[in-house]
Amino acid sequence: MRHTTRLDRQHTALLVIDIQDRVHAVMRYRETVETNTLKLIRGCQLLHVPIFLTEQYPKGLGHTIFSIRNALQTALPLQKMSFSCCGNDELMQALQEKSVRQVALVGIETHVCVLQTALDLLAGGYQVHIARDAVSSRHELDHQTALLRLQQAGAIVTTAEAALFELLARADAAEFKEVSKLIK
Repeated sequence: MRHTTRLDRQHTALLVIDIQDRVHAVMRYRETVETNTLKLIRGCQLLHVPIFLTEQYPKGLGHTIFSIRNALQTALPLQKMSFSCCGNDELMQALQEKSVRQVALVGIETHVCVLQTALDLLAGGYQVHIARDAVSSRHELDHQTALLRLQQAGAIVTTAEAALFELLARADAAEFKEVSKLIK
């Protein structure tokens, strides 16, 4: 028996939202967001979970920060102007094609692009997981209010480590040792 809110690697995608140079530089928890996003990226790569990357108006906000770009060498950022990533048809089509039902979200800002994306994904029937230690806003009140609103709307607030162990599911999984090393 498995609870329906546990992440299942066969039907999950990781969405890295707008961790761009100019915005990231002014985030409240930027180091924590970067560290935990990288853990999730590397874990999802090991577990063959699809990863998508977005950039909000890169001409004005810059491109994805170097460490994340480097970790996602083959992923091309999906550019957007809408705050919600669901405004990008290419992303939505890819989620459908890959039979994604659960989307783990990381990125910035919690109260703008992360929130609006989560709300739209929920409206589209997706189960949404927010890694609270991999999202941030400039101001604590905005960040905390968004996390509360996300929970009230039905999103599942978790952590990067908890999400990775849910995706891993078993201690005897072939990837266990490699994923465990990411956590330490």
